[in-house]
Amino acid sequence: MKTLSDLLAEGVAGRRVLVRADLNVPLDGDKITDDGRVRASVPTIKALADAGARVIVTAHLGRPKGEPDPEFSLAPAAARLGELLGAEVPLASDLVGPSATSVVGALTDGGVVMLENVRFDARETSKADAERAELADELASFADAFVSDGFGVVHRKQASVYDVAQKLPAYVGGLVETELGVLRKLTDDLERPYVVVLGGAKVSDKLGVIANLLAKVDKLLIGGGMAYTFLKAQGHEVGTSLLQSDQLDQVKGFLAEAGKRGVELVLPVDVLVTAEFGDVEHEVVATSEIPADKMGLDIGPKSRELFASKLADARTVFWNGPMGVFEIETYSGGTRAVAEALVKSEAFTVVGGGDSAAAVRALGLPEDGFSHISTGGGASLEFLEGKELPGISVLES
Repeated sequence: MKTLSDLLAEGVAGRRVLVRADLNVPLDGDKITDDGRVRASVPTIKALADAGARVIVTAHLGRPKGEPDPEFSLAPAAARLGELLGAEVPLASDLVGPSATSVVGALTDGGVVMLENVRFDARETSKADAERAELADELASFADAFVSDGFGVVHRKQASVYDVAQKLPAYVGGLVETELGVLRKLTDDLERPYVVVLGGAKVSDKLGVIANLLAKVDKLLIGGGMAYTFLKAQGHEVGTSLLQSDQLDQVKGFLAEAGKRGVELVLPVDVLVTAEFGDVEHEVVATSEIPADKMGLDIGPKSRELFASKLADARTVFWNGPMGVFEIETYSGGTRAVAEALVKSEAFTVVGGGDSAAAVRALGLPEDGFSHISTGGGASLEFLEGKELPGISVLES
């Protein structure tokens, strides 16, 4: 697999380089509320620009339905990238049309431009190979080389991630190379005890990774909405808490498998419950005493202490998913407690992207307090699940 360093060594001055970045940032109107992914894209783009390349950035934002939608324009990302680079980043008003052709044609050595949201074209996510290949050909016509630097999308077989890598000399970007190095350390070169903390809403989102991790971890801590399905599987009343009844048999299997393998599977012992979602009026109850008419929205104080104690002697930790509805301050304590335990830890600590990474920044925690904060939650989980990542396999081949 050729790297960004290989491309730079070959020489890029005057060459057009198409960079697939991940700029899928959260917005409040047209304001970016967390620019972590934009900041993460800067080193690769800057290295190319500083070396005299003509850089063309392509990315997506949100889930438009295969057609232009102003709500999902990359304009805020282009503006922020320009601020971080210290130079304007012109944004084409289309992806492969007249505006893109004009903007790319006006590029000079060391310049950076951005194409409009790649998902404004339905061919990007098409299941038909021929349709994706057609878009990839059009994107490739703009460039002399391709750099894959959007780790948050490498688990997708999409035109700008997979197919275009077959059309141009392709290289792995610095961000993706770093992410892969970290994940390989979690699978091939880890120190024990190895502790994984999983949260978030649904067990179904993490079935594969739980099944795979049970053969690898020493401790598995479960919080967030998914914990209630585990608690129900143990026979507890969970009230109106988030529950995936169709996953109960699967979860019972996980509990049995953990016992068989000697994996310490840790669940909350108390939770914050409320009558209605979002209501800040709450009470703390033991997980064995959740009222039938209330829902849990965060792990309780005893659970926070328990989870922190289980993390204290860890040497390797992977965390993906909040412990509660951290966006509401009342229910952010569990997520904060886990994050602070990782900051205090002497372990190699990896925050697995997505809501976990957003929570670190939203709660004002020091990003350098963690060994690594991933930019791709889904990609991280699929890697740890043992799945092939199409955007990586195409570079390796």
